[in-house]
This record gives sequence, C-alpha cells and structure tokens, in this order.
Amino acid sequence: MWKKVSASALALSLAVSGFANVKEVDAAKVDQVTRGEYVKAVIDSMGIELGTGKTVKFNDVPASLKPYVEKAIELKLIDGKTAKRFAPNANITREEAVVGLVTVIKDNKTYSEDILKQYKDINSAKKENLDELAKAVSLGLLSGYTDKTLKLKNVLADRHLDLILERFLKEYKTTASLRILGTSDIHTNIMNYDYYKDTESNSLGLVKVATLIKKAREENSNSLLFDNGDAIQGTPLGSYKQAVDKLVEGEDHPSVAAMEYLDYDAATLGNHEFNYGLDFFDEVEDDADFPYVNANIRNASSGEFMYTPFVIIEKEVVDSKGNTSTVKVGVTGIVPPQILNWDKSHLEGKVTVDDSVQAVEKLIPEMQKDGADVIVVLSHSGLGDATHTVGEEDISYLLTKVEGVDAIISGHAHGVFPGSVDASLTNVDIEKGTMNGVPIIMPGKYGSHLGVIDLTLEQKGEEWDVVTGTGEVRAIAKDSSDVDAGLAAAVKEAHEGTIEYVRQPVGKTSADIHSYFSQVLDDPSIQIVTNAQTIYVENKIKGTEFDSHPVLSAGAPFKAGTRSDPEYYTYVPTGELAIKNVADLYLYDNTLAILKVTGADVKEWLEMSAGQFNQIDASSSKEQQLINTDFRSYNYDVIDGVTYEIDVTKPAKYDPNGNLVNEGSSRIVNLQYNGQPIDLKQEFIVATNNYRANGTFPGVRNASYVEVYPDENRQAIIDYIIANETIDPSADNNWKFAALPTTANVVFESSKKAVNSIPEGSTIKYLGDGTDGFGKYSIN
Repeated sequence: MWKKVSASALALSLAVSGFANVKEVDAAKVDQVTRGEYVKAVIDSMGIELGTGKTVKFNDVPASLKPYVEKAIELKLIDGKTAKRFAPNANITREEAVVGLVTVIKDNKTYSEDILKQYKDINSAKKENLDELAKAVSLGLLSGYTDKTLKLKNVLADRHLDLILERFLKEYKTTASLRILGTSDIHTNIMNYDYYKDTESNSLGLVKVATLIKKAREENSNSLLFDNGDAIQGTPLGSYKQAVDKLVEGEDHPSVAAMEYLDYDAATLGNHEFNYGLDFFDEVEDDADFPYVNANIRNASSGEFMYTPFVIIEKEVVDSKGNTSTVKVGVTGIVPPQILNWDKSHLEGKVTVDDSVQAVEKLIPEMQKDGADVIVVLSHSGLGDATHTVGEEDISYLLTKVEGVDAIISGHAHGVFPGSVDASLTNVDIEKGTMNGVPIIMPGKYGSHLGVIDLTLEQKGEEWDVVTGTGEVRAIAKDSSDVDAGLAAAVKEAHEGTIEYVRQPVGKTSADIHSYFSQVLDDPSIQIVTNAQTIYVENKIKGTEFDSHPVLSAGAPFKAGTRSDPEYYTYVPTGELAIKNVADLYLYDNTLAILKVTGADVKEWLEMSAGQFNQIDASSSKEQQLINTDFRSYNYDVIDGVTYEIDVTKPAKYDPNGNLVNEGSSRIVNLQYNGQPIDLKQEFIVATNNYRANGTFPGVRNASYVEVYPDENRQAIIDYIIANETIDPSADNNWKFAALPTTANVVFESSKKAVNSIPEGSTIKYLGDGTDGFGKYSIN
C-alpha cells in the first residue's frame, strides 16, 4: 500500500543546496518514493484544487488517491504503467520523476542537450527524455553525483524528492500582476467643462482621467479598463444628444466614442442608462465596440437576460519570467433593482430585475466553468451595509463576501473608496483598499478619480489564481492643461454643439438665482420649478376628472453641496437666462408626473422630507449641526400650495431610506391649506417628476393615482420663463422652522460664496471656515 511522504519535505529542502555533494547511500537504508507518494506530494505542493477522481479507470488506485492521479494525468505529470494498471506502490525512478515535473513547467524556452554530456551514464536515459532531462539539469531540478553520474534508474529517495520539489516550485509558481482600471458615474462629463457655468472646469472630466489611465498603463501593461455605468446622462451634452442633435443609427454616442478612444474592455449599465428609454440605450449599445454586461436585468416576457450577463476576456499578460501568458478574466455587472421605480414609465412590463447579490452568486459558477481565472464585478451600487435584504439598492460591501469575487468596481453613490466608511462595516482595510480581503474601489463622480486595482496572480498549471490584491483611487490633476487632446478631438463636434445649444436665451431674471440656502429657507430656485410645474399640470388636468382638485407642487434642491462638494450649487446672475441656466436649476432629464394623494399623505411626504434635519436639543447652548449629511438634498421636497412649519426639536419620523423610526413623532406642524388646517381626507393633485412619482417615499407610496407625462420638467421651466419673459425669483415663504430658543446654537454649512447672498432680514450669519472647503453659518 502506498504511504505518505515524510512531513519534513519542504522544511528540510530549505537547508540543503543541491544534489552535487550528497553522498550515495545504500538504497536499503533510505525511504524510497512510490509512484503514489510522488503524485500526492507533487500535487499537494502545487496547491491545485482536486476533482472527484471519477475519471480514473485504473483498478489498482485506492479511492483516496484517485483525485491526485486524475489531476496528475491531466497535467501530464505521469502515466499509468499500462492502460489498466497505475502501480501506485511501485517505486519511481529519478528519471521518471524529474521528466514529469519539467513537463508541468511551461516556459517556452529551449534547453541544449549538450549540458548532459558531462554525465558518464547519460546513455542510460531514454532518448525521448533527453529534452526534459536537459531542462531539469538547467533548472537545477536534477544534479549529478560527485562521480559525474545522474543515476537515473535509481529509485527516488524521500530526501531527494524534497529537494526536487523545492526547486520545482520556484520554477512552477509563475506570477503576474494584473491591473484593473475603473471609472464610474461620468454622467457625460467627458470634457473638463461645466456647461451650467459655461466655462472650463478643473474638477471634472474624462479627458483629465484619460491622462491617469495612460500613466497607469505605462506602469503596468497588463491592464484592463472598465466603466461602471451612468455614462450617457447627466449634463446638457447628454440631453443634447437625446433631444436636439438626436443619435441616429450607426452613430457613436459621445460617451461610447470616448470609451472606444480610450480602449475600454467592457462596461456595465447604471440606473441613468434607462432615463431615455430602452430603445435609446439599445441604439447607444449596438454601436459600441466593447461589450456591455449585466447580470440582473431580464426580459419580462421571456425571462431571458436582457443584456450579455458576463464576458470572459482573454488577456495577454507578461508574467514574472518574461513570458506571455493568457489570463481569463470574467466580468459581470449589476444595477439597482430600484430602476423599476425610478424609470417605471420606460421599464414597466418590459423588464424585471433580480436581486443584485443573488444574481452575481448564480453567475460565478458559470464564469468559472467557462475558464475564468479572475472574476471582476462592475457593481453600480453603493457600499451599503452588512445585512442582505433581497432587492436592496446598495450591496457592494456584501459582494466582497461572495465566494469567487476577486475585484469590485463600485459606484452609484458618487463617493470615493478607499476612504472613510461607516463604522458598521467590518474587516475594512483602507490602506490596502480592501473589504473582507477583496480589493474594491469607488472612483467618485463626473471624472474626478480613476480607480486602480492591482492583483497578484500565481500560475497553477494552465490556470491562474489571485493571491493578493489592493485598491486605490487617483484624483485628477487640478491643472487645466492636463487633458488628453486626442479624446477632446474625438468628442469635439458634440461638445461644441452642446455649448451652442445651452447658450440659447429663453428670458431674463430680475435678481440672482442661487441654491446656497435652499436647505434652510424657502428658496427661489425651487419656487421657479414648482411654479412651472403647477402651471403645466393645471393645463393638463383641465376638463379631466381631476379638474376640481387643488394642485400642489413638489420640488427639491438638486445642487446643494451634494456629496461634499462646496462648488456644487446653482448660481445664475441677474440678467439673461439661457438654457444652461435652466439646466442648472433642474439637473435631471425627468419628465412631469402627477399623483393623487390625501392631506394625510401630504403630511407624511413632508415628514419624510423633514428627515433632512438633525434633531436639535433646545436646552443646549452647544453648537449643533442642522443638516443631516446622510440625507440626499434631492430628497428634501418642498411642497408648494400648502403652508407648514418644521419642528427640528423632535426626532425625525423616517430615516433617509424612508423607514419608519419614530412612529409617534411629528415634525410637521401647523400644516394648512387655504389658511385652514389641512383636511387629512381631502384629495390633492401633486405635480412632481417621474422619479418621485415612481418611488417609495412615505405619502407618495400611498398615492391612489399616478400619471407620468412625456414632457420634461426642464421644458416646462423653459416654457414658463418664455411666457413670463422676465421672472422675479422670489420665494412665497410657505414653510419655515418652528421657533427655537434664542440660546440654541444651530449651524449649517454652505458655499463660502454664499456670504454675499445672505437674504436681507434673515437670521443667517457667516461664521467662517467649515469642513472640506465649505463655509459655516448660523441660523436662529
């Protein structure tokens, strides 16, 4: 019966330099290696995953050894003694052992047989083995004795196997560095240009990221480049190609042209890829020369994948030995299931969306079956938390726990990782850029950063394993000259057409319009939006069953320093209003919508919005921050047509995700319609956008009727301005904070530039520098 090789094997080999000075020992006094022992020792040392052994047909191989023999034969390490007999208990010779090992080492080099002429007994070798023996001697796997012989027919001894394995592993364990580069949430910010301000910008643009991509590739040619979605919408350039200079069959969308120029290897879809409908994205996709992948969107009718679920990219890499090898990289992607709400009008009845985590888990075995050595997930999703809830939006952290995932590019939340994360996320190494040992990056927004993941691979036979990995993000240079001129030329026509488009005048404003205080005061920038929506909807419902219903209008501050950007505010100076200014007031390509709700629903809707504020302790004189930075400003809906106060001394009724957390709390006080307490049973029509209408806000989710119109909110604003010619931007002050004690020290942050726009008569005061480039203000 075959026996296990001595456990001293590799430890002993470290202290021994070679065979040359080893004295010949009486064969009867040493442990001799059998074929079974040899196979198990070699396969164990390689660390290769074993199969079931079911393909082994030899009758003399015990069940416990069959998986090893199966793998050894697959690697051409050894053959059976005959077609039916493996002979696991037969001894193995030195010649047979080293020939098998060098067969496994793939280095594509040629070794001269002249090196064998120094040995007296080389004629005893089989002629068909001379190439392999020359390789074995050249690599140091086989050394001669002091008498200038190789003793090839001698039985291999345990201690000699130890030495051979130590040297074999040095040659066998070829490594390679694979670099994964990633962008996310570019939102058509291809050029370093702010179309809203109509000026060049140093803080954004794929043309600036392109210089980082070029440098990263120079550092490591074994690189792949992926985009994580939200590429075709977000600036007037996206709107221009959708509605003005419309994309036609065979034409590359500017975002696709940019990615082709930069030689992207694959991309996934973000939620904003659906803003213009399925047909539009199909036209974008079908002209791309790189694949789009998605694992969780299915055709509602057939249940089949709507898009290619994954691809296997065969990447040629230069390994640690200077040889060219092929690494198979499996790439898939996911999008939040909430697209069914956010773009309901485009997607309802046409697609279904699987849970993101479950979708990836199901595909990994398929990618591995197709030979993937490395698996990369393009997760258009925020980091999320450590608890999996089926259908949730942000799951990138959970993907780091999925067996088989080697690298993750995340996004959607417009954040940066490596960077600070919620304390509830465990096993996070910010220095290495890993979570649960898996490298993960989130490269900001609008082309602010490039994500870089470096993987170290180790070759196991014909396959590669990921040994280690790190992640980092690289910020774009603030030097405006640091751009890729070739990429700029590739999108020049669309860029210049967009500038011409946004400069078209639509009217005038008699005062500055800004969003500096839109989170703490009733704000003109929101008032213009709600006024335009009200007029549009009142015209739409004339002569319908809703004609007699009172119309309310909901709007939110889209640009309010969102996500830690002190420059991210609307500012339109007194004078001419152009389309670029309207786009600045209303960022998104939403369409108008109405909901029929009750007075009780209106109150819950406002309670959700009031979650933007932290709870203020009225008895404390210590400084207290008013704004809850975990709450997205675009979810702070002001509802015009009613009046109300917000009591921030009470706890928020809902958390930022709309979950009920304080059932008995009521921040919305003195809610009135037409100067009287609102009738909680009265029905109202609320003008809003398709995003909110199809969402799950408290109040919104109780709507008894929803209708989405084809016209954009932005167009309604343009029509409103054209109709009025000159607008007087002023708020109707329909909401305010409930009175606070004068001793309360309440502060908030806004742009430092806001100091010049503090409304006359307000209690807002500028206090100086805040955090991360913001200014600090007090309010009473």
